[in-house]
Amino acid sequence: MGGVNSRLVLAVAGWLLAAALATGTGVAVLGLLGRPLTGPAERPMTAEEIRLALARDTPGPPSPASTPAGATPAGSSGGETPDAATGRRLVSTGAGSLIARCDGGLVRLQSWTPAQGFEVDDVDPGPDDRARVKFESDEGRLEIEVRCAGGVPVPRITRHDD
Repeated sequence: MGGVNSRLVLAVAGWLLAAALATGTGVAVLGLLGRPLTGPAERPMTAEEIRLALARDTPGPPSPASTPAGATPAGSSGGETPDAATGRRLVSTGAGSLIARCDGGLVRLQSWTPAQGFEVDDVDPGPDDRARVKFESDEGRLEIEVRCAGGVPVPRITRHDD
């Protein structure tokens, strides 16, 4: 009988070792892929990541002539930053941010990110004569519609309180 118990112990130990190795390998592969073991595989860009992405694609800061009255530079909190040279604009609101680009008279949303507490309700990224995104929270909705004027995206922001 002693041989049966020792074989059972060895079989269980072998199975546990195989399970531990498989789990460790799975965790290591997920770590190499750079994705968390739990949670969503994709995440919205932060405002800083949007500014850095826009800065990489933009030859320099917008000139004062290309910044309309009321717009704020990307480095400040909120606002809009147009760049006539690239036909791009960053639009930041309390509900979310987007990057829009004009090309051949058509506007296209390159990215959009809801702010914390908001989610994307609807999006029409273009390219078209207009593009829009709606951000929604428990308190209401905010719609950003973008059109091209002079090769630069021009936003129109509408708030809908529930």
